Amino acid sequence: MPEEALIVVDMQRDFMPGGALPVPEGDRIIPRVEEYIEEFRKRGALIVATRDWHPENHISFRERGGPWPAHCVQGTPGAELVVKLPEEAIIISKADEPDKEAYSGFEGTNLAEILKEKGVRRVYVCGVATEYCVRATALDAARHGFEVFLLKDAVKGIKPEDEERALKEMDDRGVTVLTL
Repeated sequence: MPEEALIVVDMQRDFMPGGALPVPEGDRIIPRVEEYIEEFRKRGALIVATRDWHPENHISFRERGGPWPAHCVQGTPGAELVVKLPEEAIIISKADEPDKEAYSGFEGTNLAEILKEKGVRRVYVCGVATEYCVRATALDAARHGFEVFLLKDAVKGIKPEDEERALKEMDDRGVTVLTL
């Protein structure tokens, strides 16, 4: 049983430059994320990818009073993952109900149960955006009792000052920030 998992957070077309809700230079981490996917696959780790999987009328969209433009709508090109994943990777869809928001890959999903069932004790987190879904996923992983590592060279935030604040908060709350 794998004792570790790599959680790739929201590496989707709409979060890349040119997408509906782009993370500036988010595409620059794609090669590093893919290196980690391959490295962890070779180590026998579980590979998990989270994705926003919004219905067309999601509560987070401006049309419904939310803060964001429509993005990562189920079945659209914008919702597609932009990293190469092994066949055995587990895809976790979040925020897939019209009236429920979810930044964390654990929120409203069975991710914690899957990881525990597979014997995972340590999780490594990468992806976008550092101060939103990456932060929420890492902190929830810690809350669920996993040892959590944030792969600093494979995350990208929106605003440098907000990203720094999120990195400090994660560090303060027991997430080890590192580069392998």
